[in-house]
Amino acid sequence: MTENPFRNLPAVNDVLDQPALKPALETHAREVVTAAIRSELDDLRARIGAGTAEANGIAAAVVADRVVARLSHEMRPTMRRVINATGIVLHTNLGRAPQAEAAARAGYEAALGYLNLELDLATGKRSSRQDAVRPWLCRLTGAESATVVNNCAAATVIVLRALAAGREVVVSRGQLIEIGGSFRIPDIMGVSGATLHEVGTTNITRIRDYEKAIGPNTAALMRIHTSNYRVTGHTETASLQELVELGRKHALPVIDDIGSGALFDYSRFGFAGEPLVHESVQAGADLVLFSGDKLLGGPQAGIIVGRKELISRIERDPLMRAFRLDKVTLAALEATMRIYLDEERALREIPVLRMLNTPREDLKKRADGLAARLRAIFGLAAEVQSATTFVGGGSIPEQELETYVIAVSADGQSAAQLSEKLRAGDPAVMGRVQENRLLLDVRTVFPEQEADLCAQVRWAAESNPN
Repeated sequence: MTENPFRNLPAVNDVLDQPALKPALETHAREVVTAAIRSELDDLRARIGAGTAEANGIAAAVVADRVVARLSHEMRPTMRRVINATGIVLHTNLGRAPQAEAAARAGYEAALGYLNLELDLATGKRSSRQDAVRPWLCRLTGAESATVVNNCAAATVIVLRALAAGREVVVSRGQLIEIGGSFRIPDIMGVSGATLHEVGTTNITRIRDYEKAIGPNTAALMRIHTSNYRVTGHTETASLQELVELGRKHALPVIDDIGSGALFDYSRFGFAGEPLVHESVQAGADLVLFSGDKLLGGPQAGIIVGRKELISRIERDPLMRAFRLDKVTLAALEATMRIYLDEERALREIPVLRMLNTPREDLKKRADGLAARLRAIFGLAAEVQSATTFVGGGSIPEQELETYVIAVSADGQSAAQLSEKLRAGDPAVMGRVQENRLLLDVRTVFPEQEADLCAQVRWAAESNPN
């Protein structure tokens, strides 16, 4: 009679007693470790049954070592640190804007304990959570009032719902953009209950197109900044000033969705055409909408500034409770706004601004130094090259950003294999593959991350690609 090969596998309790599992039992619940042992034994049974593994010689200690590796993989956080070496400053898939240290610390402290989220400490009475950011936003933009929700799409929905539900909003056909994740402005507007009234054509919309569309059911005029694409050539569009004059003529509010949310002129970084929040306010827009986690460099938020009476109507909408920010985000956003009170401090401390403002010669110096360290890794070639990248995050789409990259290649591995292994590390490293070489862009690698980057590249280059 043939012996059952599965009987040679160790018992669960025998594996649990192995010294290698003692740290795991101190870190994880016994049930979690036991489940991992059972899963490992089930995998071994399947392999034995398929003839790809031998049952003889599989000791409890061997299984315990495999369980440790399994737990290390299964129990690590899904969201992990990533070194962004793509050069894309506002990388949507990597969380867009990294926070200023002061903002991150404010959010951390808010998360750890209690704070006066909706309490007036002077009177002891209930207050609005918007009071944390409203005065700073008004001070920075010149607006009468301000409020915030959890992203700019939510800002669009609640503004249109509060001002135009069941009525029409006039908008240029050339501004009906699709934003990230296949979300389209017409769909977002439809959720609000407002009816979209398109005017003009893709490339030309004049002020008279808006005026012809105005009727008894018109609730607002809207301008949407085409932040993630540009139409060039034979084009014409009504200016914000023209829309404001038309709105006042017909007693209609003008909504200006500027998207990325620049608080000061980005031409200092070599970029043109990005609207400024305070300029929209000064031009007379009744409401201005923008994101917190793009060019502003803060946490994810949809920021609405403008006329006090309209902001009050928005905040009275029942949907405001569903869209409101939590205490951690509010604390981080307030800290970011306070940094902006000092422009020079903002350029130093807000990572997005600091990365965009880094001189090319500084990038070259860092790239040369990092490449020299990488060349010390056996089997790795590293060459500094000039390159271009983009801001990302749907901001300033057609204007390139000059940078320096390190083109690396490892013996016996394709660039795709090297890139895959770097993504599996802790921290993970994200570069970009071009012509079978992995490009590491130093613009988006923080100086304090360089040691970790070298360590991860060393591990990926020296380990077996198979």
